[in-house]
Amino acid sequence: MRIVKCKKPFNLTNEGKLELAYFGTGTAFGRELFNNNFIIVKGNTHLLVDFGMTGPIAMRKMLGLDVGSIANVFITHSHSDHIGGLEYLALYHRYVISRQPDYRKLRMIISEEYQQILWELSLRGGMEWNETSSNGEKLKFEDYFDPVRPKLVSSSPRLTLEIDFEGIHLELFGTNHIPENARSQKDAFMTFGLFIDNRLMVSGDTKFDPKLIKKYADKSEVIFHDSSFFPNPVHSSIQELRTLDANVKSKIYLMHYGDDYKNYDTSDFAGLVKQGFRYIFD
Repeated sequence: MRIVKCKKPFNLTNEGKLELAYFGTGTAFGRELFNNNFIIVKGNTHLLVDFGMTGPIAMRKMLGLDVGSIANVFITHSHSDHIGGLEYLALYHRYVISRQPDYRKLRMIISEEYQQILWELSLRGGMEWNETSSNGEKLKFEDYFDPVRPKLVSSSPRLTLEIDFEGIHLELFGTNHIPENARSQKDAFMTFGLFIDNRLMVSGDTKFDPKLIKKYADKSEVIFHDSSFFPNPVHSSIQELRTLDANVKSKIYLMHYGDDYKNYDTSDFAGLVKQGFRYIFD
């Protein structure tokens, strides 16, 4: 894997190699590092993964991109640092980008179950009543997004979905993130991580889950893992991650960490995921 600083504006196409570009690597409260959001690029395809409260500003500042350039989206879960900018993105496309002659709705990779959760519990309040049809019908999820359905691989012992999206293979696995008293992924609210192109694990937000890490560690060239520098009931702490085997830790790049990261020693891991950098898999 090569790590290269992003040039602005960031190019949403490449020569066909898998790459990730992070425009935020921080927590929900990150001010300097912004929310932990990134873009996958491969060939002529891109996929925005999460778009938090800091998303519109961070994307422009770190990548030199306007939200109107985004065409495809995947959301890992419904916390504001992962969906707080999604309404902005959708409304901008509907009322600004839609004026362009080649306009097409944003595509979102999403299961029917999570679509219901995302729309009814998070987006509907601010997006349903922006306009109505001549017969008074309110706007729906499909008025903003074209849903692209992953297929169910397994519902037990861990929810797993799969999709080949224009040359990018995604395995979407359920994580045990919230609530703090959930004992396993099956008891938890719907949240996801990703295994990309059978070579890269992105944990998403998760409590420390050794079984999850064991499942993907040998198959992954690199692991981008959720981390907290102090004990945390809904995130993996660095103290817990330090209990992993040395060969696993050597693959782990920490993400979703605090603005005070310079105060902590992370030398026993591969490194920190850095905002404004490309991670290129040759």
